[in-house]
Order: sequence, then structure tokens, then C-alpha cells
Amino acid sequence: MIDQIQNVGSLTKVSGLGSITTDATSSTTTTMVGSTPGRMTGVSFASVLGDMANSTVNNLKQAEVASFEGITGKANTREVVDAVLAAEQSLQTAIALRDKIVSAYLEITKMQI
Repeated sequence: MIDQIQNVGSLTKVSGLGSITTDATSSTTTTMVGSTPGRMTGVSFASVLGDMANSTVNNLKQAEVASFEGITGKANTREVVDAVLAAEQSLQTAIALRDKIVSAYLEITKMQI
């Protein structure tokens, strides 16, 4: 069931983001004129989204395993509830982020050129 969501990790393989990413050797501690904070860290937006998606999928898988262990009697109720609540929280965070991204995209498409 959760394995079908595994393809979300392909967000980091989006083409055309080569101009956004920088290597760690080019970042310095001093602020340069014309540089952005995102470039200073060396982390791309796509990699952050990909990591978040992978983390969400892992939380969902852990909750699924914990619920199956709870059904078979291998885990206590508290462990199952904790895993399911953590999965629910990460899923709600991912949904909220998705909604913000869609909203920003729609605002950009409304802009006049």
C-alpha cells in the first residue's frame, strides 16, 4: 500500500535544477553581493522536498509495520498509537506543504507577463 508512494522520492531527479544547486566549496561565511541565502547553504529546494517526502514515506511505513505488530500482539498499544500519530503528523505536514506549493503556483500563473 505504501510502496506505491515510493516514487515521490524522484523529486530530487527533476531536470533543469542544475542552475540552482551549488557545491559546498563555493559557499563562504561572508555575505556576497547578489547571493541568496539558499545558495549559501548548498542545499537545493528539490533535495529538501525529496528528503521530506522520503521521511514521510518512512514514517508511514513504520506506522504500518507497528499496526501489523499490534494486531499480531507483538507490540503494545502505546507503541502503535505513537507510530500512527507520528505518521499522521508527518502526512499532515506534507499535505500542508503541498497546498502551499499549489497555491504559490496558482498565484504565479495569475501574474501578467
